Amino acid sequence: MPGFIKYIVRFVGEVRGELSKCSWPWDPKEHGARKYRELIDSTTVVVIAMLLLSGYIAFWDFVMVKLVGWLVP
Repeated sequence: MPGFIKYIVRFVGEVRGELSKCSWPWDPKEHGARKYRELIDSTTVVVIAMLLLSGYIAFWDFVMVKLVGWLVP
């Protein structure tokens, strides 16, 4: 059992070391909503892209349903 705990402690230490190298999407010097500006902007871009893509797919799905309905009586 002590060997297993040694691996857990080592793993947690490595995870903390890797997380310290990460670039987080907020500025720790800012306060309030301005702190998360990059995160909010990125989320907005993703939501808009999802809406556009879903509209594109829905349009072609509608066209294909009508086309197949026209071809197969």
